[in-house]
Amino acid sequence: MMDRLPLHRWIDEFLEGNFDESDVKTQIKAGWYDWFCKDSSLMKRTKRMGNIIKKINGHGKVDLQNWYVWFKNNCPLNGPLYDDFRFADLETGDVLFTIQVDCCWNRHRYTVYGRTPDGEGQWDKPLFESDSSKELIRWLNSPWSE
Repeated sequence: MMDRLPLHRWIDEFLEGNFDESDVKTQIKAGWYDWFCKDSSLMKRTKRMGNIIKKINGHGKVDLQNWYVWFKNNCPLNGPLYDDFRFADLETGDVLFTIQVDCCWNRHRYTVYGRTPDGEGQWDKPLFESDSSKELIRWLNSPWSE
C-alpha cells in the first residue's frame, strides 16, 4: 500500500530526486498503484508525469495541501497501454481528477475527467483536453471561474 503524501510534499520529494530509482519499492512510494508495463519502465513514466505535476502551483483547481497523486498504467482490452495520474482527497481517497496521457481513444494527448466545483463528477465527457502539457498546466493552475 502506498503512502498518501500531500501533493506539496510529493512535489518536494520529486524535485529532490527521491523517485529517481527504478526499483518497485521506490516507484510504489512515488504513487504507482497498478501497472501492466515492465517494472523497469515505471521510473521513466513517473518522470514524464512528474514533470507536469511539479509545475502545479496550488492557486487553481488543485489543492496541494489536501490532495495526493497516484499513478496507473492501463491495459485496455483493445488498444495499447496508456498511463494516467489521479488526484485524490487525502482524507477520503475520493478521486477528484483523472488525467489520461496518450490514450488511443481520446482526441488529444492529455484528457482530464473529474469533479467540478459543485462536487458533481464529470466522468463521461472530458473537463479539458489538449495536446500541450503547458496548456494542461495552465488549466490546472487557473481557478474554476476562468
